[in-house]
Amino acid sequence: MKMIDREEKKLSITKQAELLSINRTSLYYKPVPANDEEYLIKRIIDEIYTAHPEYGYRRMTNILNREYHIRINRKRTRRYMREMGIHGFCPGPNLSKRLHGKYLYPYLLRGLNIDHPNQVWSIDVTYCRMKRGFMYLVAIIDWYSRYIVGFELSNTLDRTFVIEAIQKAIKRHGKPEIMNSDQGSQFTSDDYINLLKNNNIKISMDGKGRALDNQRIERFFRSYKWEKLYLEDCETGHQLRQITREYVEYYNNRRPHQSLDYKTPAEYYFGGCKQLPAVV
Repeated sequence: MKMIDREEKKLSITKQAELLSINRTSLYYKPVPANDEEYLIKRIIDEIYTAHPEYGYRRMTNILNREYHIRINRKRTRRYMREMGIHGFCPGPNLSKRLHGKYLYPYLLRGLNIDHPNQVWSIDVTYCRMKRGFMYLVAIIDWYSRYIVGFELSNTLDRTFVIEAIQKAIKRHGKPEIMNSDQGSQFTSDDYINLLKNNNIKISMDGKGRALDNQRIERFFRSYKWEKLYLEDCETGHQLRQITREYVEYYNNRRPHQSLDYKTPAEYYFGGCKQLPAVV
């Protein structure tokens, strides 16, 4: 995919990156081109995982072989899922490092009454397929109202775009009391941890093997993909940015939620409605 025109004289690369809302560090990353077979397999993995985020690479491999007749081994499936930013709910390499106290924080939402906006935000990253390529979307959702308080796109999994999304969300909406995430590398980096600590935000992380601990953001990603992304088949990063912005605006302000008594997230986030406390 071609998002940046390096020959453009009127707009600098920095300005182009700003307009596309991608971080500049990703512009210097030179990915190895993927072949058509790899794109196809990743598209299928993305659809399967969107429907079943509890699947790890072992079950994914079995389904690809049995239901899609794709000859692929576990090692290749695991590599593709890692490149896509998908975290299977099973032990992987460097387990001792991931479980080190510096990187692991307890899950704080269990039994918590969530009864007001900015009490808990959840953050996660998802793979966004395109016609010839892909990008990554990081999104932050307010747990109480389901309002998307921030998002960013990047063509790499560099943690910079995660940090930028949080900083912009805090500037726009204030800071949450708790930020919940999974144990992915973007959320166990020193930059991420220090940003939250410097803002006096409590850090919560999903329990290992618990697919429902960050369910609010998983449901948003599922809706975004089935209702928008999969229907568009974007060719450029600019198009992807545009449809993502359109969907977030629709999701926040016009899409009614059954769990919100068919009101919108914006109505709850900005105080127009009051729901019963959510007990996690």
